[in-house]
Amino acid sequence: MAQKKAHEVDRWIAQPENPERLILVYGPDRGLVSERARRIALKTGLSLDDPFAVIRLDAGELDQDPGRLVDEARTVAMFGGQRLIWVTGAGAQKGLANAVKELADRPSADALILIEGGDLKKGAGGLRGIVETARSAMALPCYADKSRDIDQLIDDEMTRARISITPEARQLLKASLGGDRLASRGEIEKLLLYAQGQDRIGVEDIMASVGDASAISADDAVDAMLNGAWGGFDAAFSTVLDAGAHPFVVLSAALRQFAVLQRLRAEMDQTGRGAAAVVASARPPVFFARKQLVEAALDAWQGEAIARALDRLQATVLETRRRPDLAAALTRQALLALAVESARARRRR
Repeated sequence: MAQKKAHEVDRWIAQPENPERLILVYGPDRGLVSERARRIALKTGLSLDDPFAVIRLDAGELDQDPGRLVDEARTVAMFGGQRLIWVTGAGAQKGLANAVKELADRPSADALILIEGGDLKKGAGGLRGIVETARSAMALPCYADKSRDIDQLIDDEMTRARISITPEARQLLKASLGGDRLASRGEIEKLLLYAQGQDRIGVEDIMASVGDASAISADDAVDAMLNGAWGGFDAAFSTVLDAGAHPFVVLSAALRQFAVLQRLRAEMDQTGRGAAAVVASARPPVFFARKQLVEAALDAWQGEAIARALDRLQATVLETRRRPDLAAALTRQALLALAVESARARRRR
């Protein structure tokens, strides 16, 4: 079978056994999917900014024009050499699955196909099933970090920054991480920025940087966005910034919320149960004061729309890292767009 277990993925990326020409990275942890896909892309040795060597495609667009993926894979590079075709946002698109099947049966000799997918389910006709049963492909699952994964992430970032952390501070930090690798890494980076110049991070640093000081305002901003109340979002977002918090506080809260919505919406689609029933049985449970909001969001947002929202949020996180001077503006723009989309989705109900 052309697949790895979750705990085998990092080892495979570091040293793949065979030169597969088609790689699917998928799972509910969208941040980890994005992070691992980028590692695979970097290992090709290609410049990711070279539009002739690296072709970036959206799965939604390919579903409308499935032949484009095959055409791109069969195209010979203008200046010769290998090419990377990087597809994001893959889900249950039938057209994309058909194109991938054709490429899995007859792999391209000159192109690596790298696909980022969401929480794909098993099934012979679906994208995941096609890749898992192909000889020249590899499926790599990405699930939410476990305790030891979070410890490793903390260790890696602390070692890189040459700073230590007390056991008590580590436990407090771990309590705010998990669920999405990109969000977790962003929280640690924010903490390290706050503790710059120190030799050791303590509990007080965690409370000041990753604690709950801005949590209420951040949740208010995300709730307003889900309600489609862009005026309320803008006011709550401004409150977060006025309190001195980094815009990533809100981005992280939004990522976590959409990750929850994606999991619950998938359960609705698979079982046929209503939003209220799914929310009532959710584990971990939804906070009672937010149940009505989450139920309304589940009724308004379809699975593919949630996947696109997660892609937009992750792209915004990456862009704020490239342009930290524009972090507030980029975050505001992305979340306002989602607030408008939420308002439209509610009107269509």
